[in-house]
Amino acid sequence: MEELQREDAGQAVCCGCQRKKHREDKEYKGLLNRLSRIEGQVRGIRNMVEEERYCVDILTQVAAIQSALNSFNKELLSEHIKTCVVEDIRSGDEQVVDELCETIKKLMR
Repeated sequence: MEELQREDAGQAVCCGCQRKKHREDKEYKGLLNRLSRIEGQVRGIRNMVEEERYCVDILTQVAAIQSALNSFNKELLSEHIKTCVVEDIRSGDEQVVDELCETIKKLMR
């Protein structure tokens, strides 16, 4: 999973990406809190495997992580549409709609 970094200029960037998006502190902290909880859940599953826990118990926890990741995606996508997409359309860049459609297709696989 790619890690979010915080630059001095207040930009959140995805490692290896060219484009940047400034996030307000509330959004930034909310996303990081969600990711921290998900990381904790993944570590919990690792412990369950190491402790030789029952398969169904582990699968239940994996399903909880998938649900948490879906919630993270919904939150991030919603903010993306409300900010990036709207701003790009207002500035005349309608290609952002095609990018959004492709992104949604990837999320729905």
